[in-house]
Amino acid sequence: MSLLHQIIWGSAFLGLCFVVEIFFLTWCTIFVMRMERKWSKYGLFLATAAPIAVALAFIVLTHTIQVWIWAIVWVLLEVLPDWNTALYFSLVTFTTLGYGDIVLGEALRIFGSFASVTGLLAFGLSTAYMVALMTRVFQERLFSLGQSPKE
Repeated sequence: MSLLHQIIWGSAFLGLCFVVEIFFLTWCTIFVMRMERKWSKYGLFLATAAPIAVALAFIVLTHTIQVWIWAIVWVLLEVLPDWNTALYFSLVTFTTLGYGDIVLGEALRIFGSFASVTGLLAFGLSTAYMVALMTRVFQERLFSLGQSPKE
């Protein structure tokens, strides 16, 4: 695969992964907003823990889907011999762990790097999402207890 092809296809799969991430985080936000009143009826603990648990479930799901997208790429391009190896390599690359026991050839190094960039950006976006959600949840819980969020 030429350098230009690696950049184009790597960018395309990176973009696809971000569409998945944005879709699931948006769906999570809508779901949490719809459920907040129901959860608050069951007490402070559930009203605080449920949005966080739901968000974590959505984040794990979206990251899992992205790892599978990259594994499918490795198998369909016949870069890696089987699903087990492709999933392992995809997960190790996505998390930027990079053990080095499976290495891509020179013709795919740049393309493979896009998988790790996908993981870095996905973890960053998910972390920012969780911080924003938890800040909102905790501020609402303080407000519901009659305390100003700045106290």
